[in-house]
Amino acid sequence: MLFSARIYAYLIAVFFAVGIFPVFADDDDNRTQPVQITTGQPAVVLSDEAQKLSGLESITLTASNYQPEFTAYGKAVAIQPLLALRSQYLAALAEHKNATAKFKLAEQGIKRQQDLYNNDIASKRSLQNQQSLWQTDKALLDASQLRLKVIYDEALISWGKELTDWVLSPDSGKLAPFLSGRQILLLITLPANSHLADGIKEIHIEPSGVRSKASKATLISAAPQIDGALQGESYFFQADSGRIRPGMRVAAWITQQDEDRVGVMIPKPALIWHLDQAYVYVKTDKDRFSRRPVAHFSAAADGYFVGSGIEPGEELVTTGAQMLLSEELRGQIPDEDDD
Repeated sequence: MLFSARIYAYLIAVFFAVGIFPVFADDDDNRTQPVQITTGQPAVVLSDEAQKLSGLESITLTASNYQPEFTAYGKAVAIQPLLALRSQYLAALAEHKNATAKFKLAEQGIKRQQDLYNNDIASKRSLQNQQSLWQTDKALLDASQLRLKVIYDEALISWGKELTDWVLSPDSGKLAPFLSGRQILLLITLPANSHLADGIKEIHIEPSGVRSKASKATLISAAPQIDGALQGESYFFQADSGRIRPGMRVAAWITQQDEDRVGVMIPKPALIWHLDQAYVYVKTDKDRFSRRPVAHFSAAADGYFVGSGIEPGEELVTTGAQMLLSEELRGQIPDEDDD
């Protein structure tokens, strides 16, 4: 008899372990009720006590405005080439100033020699020597101007006007944050056939590719050259350096400003999948939960944006949706007693 009692207790424990007995078997009031069909949609009925025991949580949805984003990629750019251009330009600028000063002296000298020659005080040879000196200094001045233009054009072709003006300006104030390491220069390349909408001055970037960790980057200017591998428009941005170092790849999320949609923002755990279809559970009564398909949704930093199918003011299950799906599917299996 003792051996039989032990076998019976063991079988009871096995039944509970494999889920043959319901979770709330000791209290009929707390048990999940059979799945009910309401206006063509299945609904799971769960008592208040059962909801508490299962850790079910829900929120009331509010209206949300959302601007869709597209993803682009880029890299952090080292500024050493810009600094090299700046060094060359400043050296050429010093040469140009020196050549300008010498040319002014040569102009004054030739004017004086011309007056002396006209008054028969200086010889023609003296005038010719002064003219030769003037021509030499004029050639040096022209060469210095050409060198400045070559450096400027080289910077312009590679970096665009905005960065060129920053780098070649005698005042390096714009470069100070980059030199100190507080800011990083980014080159972001858009997907082919994508464009940066007018008015977009900020985007979000993150080296890990996780949208919720992204930080802001500010537009500097369009880049004059594109990435040959991606064939998309390129833009320079600046951002707080943080964990980003030159050479690192970054993901970027860019707003499509021409679209502005109204809907609801749902937390990521609220969305579940069944047979390749996304669903959520909506609490339609104090003890009733209905599964609702979500046809279109967009990933956002705070979850998923849903433009239709779920309305503001509805109560959405945020924790426990997967459990409700399991209960719903289990409730649709016919009992053996129904045969």
